[in-house]
Amino acid sequence: MLMVVSPAKTLDYTSPLAIETATQPSFIPQSAALIEVCRQLTPADIASLMKVSDKIAGLNAARFAEWRPEFTADNARQAVFAFKGDVYTGLAAETLSEDDLAWAQQHLRILSGLYGLLKPLDLMQPYRLEMGTRLTNPKGANLYEFWGHQLTDALNTDFDAQANDKRPVLINLASNEYFKAVKVKGLNAEIITPVFKDEKNGKYKIISFFAKKARGMMVRYIVDHRITDPERIKGFDVAGYQFCEAESSAKEWVFKREEQAA
Repeated sequence: MLMVVSPAKTLDYTSPLAIETATQPSFIPQSAALIEVCRQLTPADIASLMKVSDKIAGLNAARFAEWRPEFTADNARQAVFAFKGDVYTGLAAETLSEDDLAWAQQHLRILSGLYGLLKPLDLMQPYRLEMGTRLTNPKGANLYEFWGHQLTDALNTDFDAQANDKRPVLINLASNEYFKAVKVKGLNAEIITPVFKDEKNGKYKIISFFAKKARGMMVRYIVDHRITDPERIKGFDVAGYQFCEAESSAKEWVFKREEQAA
């Protein structure tokens, strides 16, 4: 069983690291090719393309210029500690043990516009390049065309390496923007997508902030309990969420939380 999550826009390269153990990303040549494209962009181009402020555009132009294909403790840090968005707040990787992180390394993948597919302990230099960015590149008009089947093939290889007799299962905890980079028809696995709904004014709906944090909490729950049988995920009860069988389907599992529990 594997889990996939999205990256985060917010980065942290200053907090103390829980462990020094690190691995190298699998798609460094592909990342370098994208960096070369991005280096041709002016800060004004970046601001327009990414719909960001001039300040953020300037920061990312500098990041593209400083990026190097050699990843070290001086210029990079492990992805699971570098990302600091809502998903990663829910995961709280800084409180995982070394054994927990080693298990997560085998079962968690982070989809990325620049790095393709990251393991938690893969080193990552700072960047901003969302998967939905319409960045014209040698392989097409956007990043989906650039990555093509590469991420799907990598996931299939990871499933093969797990050597499990059961049919592989992918727990999709990524956003639609990022999961679109996975070619579902080419994936040799069953896909289960947890959906998190919170009650507001008597009605249940997906509230982005809560849903993102819940995705991270589910990753943490799976890591803490070393879950490899997806049926056990239905026991997820963190922060007041409960599995709702009546609203779930075979491929979409709904978890609901009452308003006072939020």
